[in-house]
Amino acid sequence: MSGNGMSPNLALNQLVAERQAAGEPLVHLGFGESRLPAFAPLVERLAAGARRNAYGPVAGSPAVRAAVAGYFDRRRLPTDPDRIVVAPGSKPLLMAIGLTVPGDVLLPRPAWNTYAPQARLAGKRPIAVPIPEECGGVPDPAVLREHIRAARRLGHDPRVMILTLPDNPTGTLAPPSVIRALCAIAEEEDLVIVSDEIYRDVVHDPDADYLSPAEVAPERTVVCTGLSKSLALGGWRIGAARFPDGPWGASVRDGVVSVASEVWSTLAGPMQEVAAYAFGEPEEIRERLRRSARLHGAVAREVHRIAVGAGARCRPPTGAFYVYPDFEPVREELGKHGVTDSASLARRMLDHGIVVLAGHLLGDEPGALRFKCATSMLYGETAAQQEQALAAPDPVALPHVRAVLDRVEAGFGRLL
Repeated sequence: MSGNGMSPNLALNQLVAERQAAGEPLVHLGFGESRLPAFAPLVERLAAGARRNAYGPVAGSPAVRAAVAGYFDRRRLPTDPDRIVVAPGSKPLLMAIGLTVPGDVLLPRPAWNTYAPQARLAGKRPIAVPIPEECGGVPDPAVLREHIRAARRLGHDPRVMILTLPDNPTGTLAPPSVIRALCAIAEEEDLVIVSDEIYRDVVHDPDADYLSPAEVAPERTVVCTGLSKSLALGGWRIGAARFPDGPWGASVRDGVVSVASEVWSTLAGPMQEVAAYAFGEPEEIRERLRRSARLHGAVAREVHRIAVGAGARCRPPTGAFYVYPDFEPVREELGKHGVTDSASLARRMLDHGIVVLAGHLLGDEPGALRFKCATSMLYGETAAQQEQALAAPDPVALPHVRAVLDRVEAGFGRLL
């Protein structure tokens, strides 16, 4: 995808909304929104901040930066509030980092479909590196060096590496051994690491072994996060970035603040009120995060079961709310129905009422038979149903959740 045109997942979401409004019965698995109601205490904080209508500091108020710093402190990343910048979502922060840090960008393949267009918008070349066999979200250390050297032979300048932990689109978390290997390469090749950790609080197993590259290579790692996924606040647009200690980290932070001052000015005052409370993580927020991660994991594992049952290979999901099936094992049978690549596979899914995001839109090989399923849209049509799913010990057994999962299973089953 070039830097022109609408982001494919947003364009797909708009198309689905129009077709559903026209009465077409579609199951939407193509958009990575956490379809849960806004948590009541968050709504209360938003209302409490409604009178904050003046411009605030570009990087964020002292209170919100202290709350975000505390959030990182609790995750083994000691942080001074002066190293924090908040923004209307993590997307503009990623863009501002791209405009500030020089060099071309190394990406996992496949990857979230915004990284490559942002690189191009910043005048950089995106360099896609295959992901490891066991996980997604990061370039495969076994082939990263050869991609770096090949890019340099062509006159390119790879100096930034983006990691997504856990991953969109595969729903997996890179293990610590892989993170350490990538950080070692970053040290040897003098790469900046941008660690997108917006799904960190959506790891399904609360005891999972999570290692941030900022723990291994703190002086060269910028971490981005936000509240869109963990607390289902996508429409409120709240993001944060943590910059390294030292002169280099300070210069990047200052560059991002400079971009912010010319583009978004400041995170809206009411949202700063929300962010200070949410990143402060009182017990009710921690419980909400636990319930949400449990629900996301349960439904993602069920969709994984359905995909494997339909003949796909698929990494078991361990984080976020995605599965990424590969229908290569049944390519011959699918070919009888005109399916030869990811685009035609997604069209066939749509013919059976299931909306998915084709793999080539995520930078994957166009001829591969892969697509992304966002499983977080399956919790119910109403806030009451969604809250019921959050509270249920076995959400996939709830009648309203089971009914839509049965529709998904039927759609997958009709593929062949």
